[in-house]
Amino acid sequence: MATILDGKAHADWMLERVREGVEARATRGLRAPGLAVVLVGEDPASQVYVRNKTAACAKVGLRSLEFRLPADTPQADLDALIDRLNADPEVDGILVQLPLPQGLDSKRALHRISPAKDVDGFHPVNQGLLLEGLPGLRPCTPSACMSLLAHHGLALKGLRAVVLGRSEIVGKPMALMLLEQHATVTIAHSRTRDLPAVCREADLLVAAVGKPGLVEGSWIKPGAVVVDVGINRVEDLVLGHRIFAAEPKKLETLRAKGSVLCGDVRFGEAMEVASAVTPVPGGVGPLTIAGLLTNALQAANG
Repeated sequence: MATILDGKAHADWMLERVREGVEARATRGLRAPGLAVVLVGEDPASQVYVRNKTAACAKVGLRSLEFRLPADTPQADLDALIDRLNADPEVDGILVQLPLPQGLDSKRALHRISPAKDVDGFHPVNQGLLLEGLPGLRPCTPSACMSLLAHHGLALKGLRAVVLGRSEIVGKPMALMLLEQHATVTIAHSRTRDLPAVCREADLLVAAVGKPGLVEGSWIKPGAVVVDVGINRVEDLVLGHRIFAAEPKKLETLRAKGSVLCGDVRFGEAMEVASAVTPVPGGVGPLTIAGLLTNALQAANG
């Protein structure tokens, strides 16, 4: 059976490093970093995520500043708030929680954030710095995944890596970070020919497509390391029977509760083939907030 890569334990380790960094600032007479979170509308998942970020800030000593706007907020008002936060010297990092309500332009909002305060790492300036291999604020999820892999001693130089997914949030930056560490990287996606065969080439497979149970055990090279970035909620029992055949407890939970969380990889099948696998939940999910607060400290330190 594969080793389970415990994302929660590594996230706790990362948060402890942030707490130490905040304390080091205090000994130099510097204030705690300030992280502004902008939440527009009443999306339940976003509200839970923001609460988790606020709790994590409190744990490490960051100042969390919340700005809640109604769903019918005009784009001009959102722009004005971002401009105000950009100009506020007490705010080191700005995060606009996605998704935004219909009618608001997410790209416009994200691109309006000062690159120096862009703790999500989504601004084109920060994406460009990553492309050139220069220091900058990098997307939280892939940077935290890289930290997890380094912590477990995975030697990336010369490794054949396949990144399944090409989003600006995870897929593309993850591929660039792996290239930076001298891995040989293939980016695969929904239009890749013979996708299972491409995935089977990977010594490291990173799945980030948002499709529950897409990656079967037969897609995984024996001994590969699998990082599952997907977080999906399954409610369809027929789908559950198909993707949880090797996870009877998941299937039991689905029957009992009507829904269950899973990743893009069939975890039970992967555990029989791979050398190490991140679970869902408890794998990559906790790492994202840890990466965010790491970026907030970096932004404060300049």
